Amino acid sequence: MDERINILRKYNLWGDTAFDFGFRRSEYNEKIMDFTGNRLVKILTGQRRAGKSYLLRQTARQLIENGVPAANTLFINREMTDLDFIKTYKDLDEIIKLYQAIIQPTGKVYIFIDEIQLIKDWEKTINSYSQDYTAEYELFISGSNSKLLSGELATLLSGRYVCFNVFPFSYQEYLMVTGKEQMKQSYLDYINSGGLPELFSLPNKLEIRQNYMSTIKDSILLRDIIQRYNIRDPKLLEDIFIFLVNNASNLISVNSIVKYFKNSGRNISYDIVAAYIGYIEDTFLIHRCERYDIKGKETLAGTSKFYINDLAYKNYLYPGFAYGIGYKLENLVYLQLRRSGYDVYVGAMRDKEVDFVAMKDDRVIYLQATYMLETAQTMEREYAPLLTIGDNYEKYVVSMDEVQFPSNEGVRHIQAWNLKEIL
Repeated sequence: MDERINILRKYNLWGDTAFDFGFRRSEYNEKIMDFTGNRLVKILTGQRRAGKSYLLRQTARQLIENGVPAANTLFINREMTDLDFIKTYKDLDEIIKLYQAIIQPTGKVYIFIDEIQLIKDWEKTINSYSQDYTAEYELFISGSNSKLLSGELATLLSGRYVCFNVFPFSYQEYLMVTGKEQMKQSYLDYINSGGLPELFSLPNKLEIRQNYMSTIKDSILLRDIIQRYNIRDPKLLEDIFIFLVNNASNLISVNSIVKYFKNSGRNISYDIVAAYIGYIEDTFLIHRCERYDIKGKETLAGTSKFYINDLAYKNYLYPGFAYGIGYKLENLVYLQLRRSGYDVYVGAMRDKEVDFVAMKDDRVIYLQATYMLETAQTMEREYAPLLTIGDNYEKYVVSMDEVQFPSNEGVRHIQAWNLKEIL
């Protein structure tokens, strides 16, 4: 028998092999299952180690529990070195045909391909199977690059797909994993920890967690950027990443970054810095939040804010840089808005700034994030930008205060650990 089928058996649910399905992320599970039973290609995107592989396995298990024969599921995790023989779309097509010939599934086949960007021209095979009207296929794929849906695939599939952005554990998931109560102290613990799933299977020792996060960071920079784009200055790439981590929640521009490195004696160009930032964004390590003119209803070029995909990079790798807890809170508010499906911008007015303008469907929310509303001056500073907005959309100030403050001329106060309840 072809040795490749034995390798596939090792990673599939056809036999008695015990698999680690990880923590059940019910919110993602339910969203994905809601879109099953059709030919839409289900695409999971997000940073490496954010839990996409677990979600694919959990989806396959759920389908089997719902009555799909295990033999009708095919799982290919391209990150496994055992599967290095699947290099191109032709190899992928060949292995799918081999599976069908040997396992002989009857009826619809459910194909799961993890880290699909490692297969050259993979979109050709995906497009072919998604449109094959001689047999029934349902495809689930994952990738760690935001450009997964750019270019040819988006054109080929032409709306015949649904995308799920997978983030590290939310605060609610953190509570379920740790067994902690929803309150200020647990939110502070979450702020000072991180949400990457594998962190919670490691001993709570700083050195171990530092080593783990360093490995994740190095792997992403090397495999997804340096090797893919033939980066000539890997040190500059990492230094730009460190700069973005240490300046998260601040308004910055490419020009300001260029100036910073030139002042440090580095001879670099605008184009190189812009390109390297783009590559880092593509891997989901960092998210760009553009400015939005609240009055003019348009995005503004130039300065933006950048937010870290997980605060563990800050907490465990670069903790020495002066970085107030208020900046971390703002970062988490941004991530929660994104998890909840909002498009998020920095609000700009003539002489004021609103931390977030969040939009989803017909809903618009303005939010300010601050650590504590300790003084009258702080309250005035945080409420003032919201009070000057003339429309009637929802307005909130998010803070870590244990006291719930009353509404102020329509601007409501929400404690950070309760934020999800209003989204």
